Amino acid sequence: MTAAGWSLGALFVVIVLSFTSRINVGVLALALAWLVGSFAAGMNAEAIAAGFPTSLFLTLLGVTLLFSLADANGTLEALARRALPADGRGRRLFPLAFAASCAISAVGPGAVAAIAFVAPLAMALAARARVSLFLMALMVGNGANAGNLSPISSVGLIARDGMAKAGLVGHEWRVFAANFLAHILVGMVALLVLRRDRTAAASDEEGAPASALAPLDRPQLLTLAIIAAWVAGTLGFRLPIGLSAFGAAAILLVARAADEKKAFLRLPLGAVVMVTGMTTLVSLLERTGGMELFTSLLARMCTASTVNGAVAFVTGLISTYSSTSGVVMPAFLPTASALAERVGGADPLAVALSINVGAALVDVSPLSTIGALCVAAVTDTEAARKLYGRLLLWGLSMTVAGAVLCQLLAGPFARL
Repeated sequence: MTAAGWSLGALFVVIVLSFTSRINVGVLALALAWLVGSFAAGMNAEAIAAGFPTSLFLTLLGVTLLFSLADANGTLEALARRALPADGRGRRLFPLAFAASCAISAVGPGAVAAIAFVAPLAMALAARARVSLFLMALMVGNGANAGNLSPISSVGLIARDGMAKAGLVGHEWRVFAANFLAHILVGMVALLVLRRDRTAAASDEEGAPASALAPLDRPQLLTLAIIAAWVAGTLGFRLPIGLSAFGAAAILLVARAADEKKAFLRLPLGAVVMVTGMTTLVSLLERTGGMELFTSLLARMCTASTVNGAVAFVTGLISTYSSTSGVVMPAFLPTASALAERVGGADPLAVALSINVGAALVDVSPLSTIGALCVAAVTDTEAARKLYGRLLLWGLSMTVAGAVLCQLLAGPFARL
């Protein structure tokens, strides 16, 4: 077998294990990159390590450290509680939950962090108000995903780097808009279809009095000011996102606005290893010719007229069981241009948008972290069991919905 075949086989093994086991596939990807690079491609350690995305690593680490500090001193929780007032206003909670999770996700930490902050409060409020736990989970999940690909979000940075490998640069706001609009559309459909749905059982939170919101303390106010300045600097003055995030984090540490030890314990290092490990393996795939082999296999599944829907379905199906940002984006986004060329006449940007949207729409599945956190936030065992089943069916249905949506709209949107 050629080095291209071995590298492609390694990618296949990692993708399969990403949804059949609980191991961090980034570690496995790095190990396989070393084995394939050394013994199949004849590369030395320095050549293999050259594929490690140092810039992406620093960016992810800087952004996640900044928001880990904001989490450690209670700033993010305070924002979530203010965005979701505990007044039991029933169905009015749904758009508030969507907006809160979208805003927190978009400003930097990404969907998983936003869900971790918003889901416990949102699900408790839904139970107290006797409104649909299922619909609340969809609002929180789709809201977080709607903001997930903003140009300053950690996941948006992963999408940007993956698309850059395909020669697609300067489309960050278009990527964000396509993903945002897709989740807005799905969220509106969910509201219309499930507006009369109600929770069958109340959680232990039902009937609990709404607690008064404590005023923000000095460290939290300083954290908000620093984050606002960081966002303004990255968007308005094009400061490097990762390095400027380290600068903002350093100011908070020097000012003793957050506990450094608590912040480092909250760092999602597992996710960073997963993303950078997969990116290293994909880099090896490119250099050994495995990426060309990969795209040729994908191209056999579709034509220029069906490629957007087909790739959205495939990535959505894999993402149902696997990590969107850690596995699907690093593996598939670099193939967008080559895949469009091989099927003849397709738009590479439309293919990339289909990968992003198709993979993200299924993430409310309880097999993903987003859906799992929503289920875990429900204290009633029977209600949690029912919610798990409904979210699983919804997530699987989104593979088809995402394929149809991308087939119809990805091309026209890319040409705007």
